[in-house]
Order: sequence, then C-alpha cells, then structure tokens
Amino acid sequence: MGASLSLLAENGSGNGGPSLGDIPESCVACVFLYLTPPEICNLARLNWAFRGAASSDAVWEAKLPSNYHNLLDILPHTDGDTHHKLSKKAIFAILSRPHPLDDGNKEVWLDRFSGRVCMSISAKAMAITGIEDRRYWNWVPTEESRFPVIAYLQQIWWFEVAGVVKFPLNPDIYTLSFRIHLGKFSKRLGRHVCKFEHTHGWGIKPVRFELSTSDGQQASTECFLDDTEQDVANGSHKRGCWIDIKVGEFTVSESDPETEVRFSMKQIDCTHSKGGLCVDSVSIIPSNLRERRRGF
Repeated sequence: MGASLSLLAENGSGNGGPSLGDIPESCVACVFLYLTPPEICNLARLNWAFRGAASSDAVWEAKLPSNYHNLLDILPHTDGDTHHKLSKKAIFAILSRPHPLDDGNKEVWLDRFSGRVCMSISAKAMAITGIEDRRYWNWVPTEESRFPVIAYLQQIWWFEVAGVVKFPLNPDIYTLSFRIHLGKFSKRLGRHVCKFEHTHGWGIKPVRFELSTSDGQQASTECFLDDTEQDVANGSHKRGCWIDIKVGEFTVSESDPETEVRFSMKQIDCTHSKGGLCVDSVSIIPSNLRERRRGF
C-alpha cells in the first residue's frame, strides 16, 4: 500500500488526473486526527502537503493528554518556562520517552500509539518488610527490567510489599499490576536461566493484592503464585517467567488534579515460610491499552 501511495503521489492517476499532492493540507490534517502518531509519521514522507499536515499543532495537540502542561512541569530535564515555545509534535516526542522520577525509582511516559499516560514504579520505591536484612532480601542487578535492580526474596515468614504514588494522571480508567518472577534468574551464555532452590511456600496460602485511591476507590484480588498442578492443567507456566498480576482498576475523573494510589501485596500467615520470588515493579497503564498489549 505504501508503494502504491508513493506512486500515486508522484504520478497522479497516470493520465494527468489529480494526485495526492493536490489534496489541501487542511484536509490531510483532518484525516490525520483519526490516525495514530506512527501512522502520521509514515505518511509524512509522501509529499509536502502530508509533511506539513504531519507537523500541524492542531493534529498533535489532539494526540496529547489534556494535562500535558502539568506533565512537562514536573518532569526532569524539561524547562517549564520554555516548553510552550516547542511545537506540539516536539512535546509529544519528549513525553513519549520514559522519564525517571523520584531518583530514578519511577518512570512515566506517553504510549506512542495512543498518547495516554503510563507509569511504572520500581520495587526500590516500595516499603518491603525485612528489606534491610540480607538473610531475607537482596537487591539483584538485572537487564530484564526498566530499572537497574529488582528485589529478590530468599526466605521470610511475614511477606508484605506496599507502596504509594501521587501523580497528576490524565482522566482515564487505569489498571494496576504487580510484575513478579518465581525463581532466581540469571543469564548464562546470553540465555535466561532460572534456579528454584529457594522457591517455596507460595502454593500453601494465596497472596492478597490490594489497591485504594484518595477518592475512596478500592480493589483487591487473591491468588496462589505457585500452584504448579493447576498451572499445568490450564496450560500456563508461572515458574521461570515474568508475570503481571492484575490487582484491579480505578478511574481518574476530570476533577482530579492529582491522584494518590496505594497498593500492596502480602501473605502474612506466619505458619509457614515462603521464598524464591523476584519483585520488579508496579505498572499503572490505561486498562484497554493493557488488554490490547496482551492481545498482541
């Protein structure tokens, strides 16, 4: 299709008729309002009219979240006094890159297809029971995360990980998930290798996941992290893989200038120990965007 459009742009209909170059830039811009940013950038290569429409502030402002000014003000390495001088396309490019916050323990970015706000919170930004005692927990360097380290649990009886984030999220419906990994992983000859000598206790009692927001929304779920027989029956395998545990959804309305979200995962039944678990991060992304990614 791209080759056909390029040929039409250069030669018209082949008999002296109208070509894509004859379409007014304003009409092209109206069409671009219904396309994704990557599609717009691809079509910008066709001709001058498409290129001009692909740089239009009106087109790119429609792709930005309504509170993008607030995002620019709080992100590091951006000058709140000068960002208004940038084109809306340049602002979208800035915000669609992951930006570290809170000493690099959080990242925020815009999804480059939809322009919607996404966030990830490292285990470093969470309160983890026993994290100071290396008999229980260790920080492990990794290349399999957005962040440089993950928390690895060797063994503990009281397991609790909790966190809070306060951020000007754009009005939307968001899903909060924990990203975890059963077993201690490493790389050997460039391959992902897992060890499970510490992995135990996750099939005895379920782990409880909870979230709450400053406006009273709540959600929770419980699941066994290591139910091997059930996993095999369902055709799924949790051991040795990064898995996302969906805690629940919450809604941010137009009237919320800043949203506070609290989240936790816990298994505090001290009748048995548990261990061999990696805790990477918590993600907050628009709900249907998460489902679309799972579909892909």
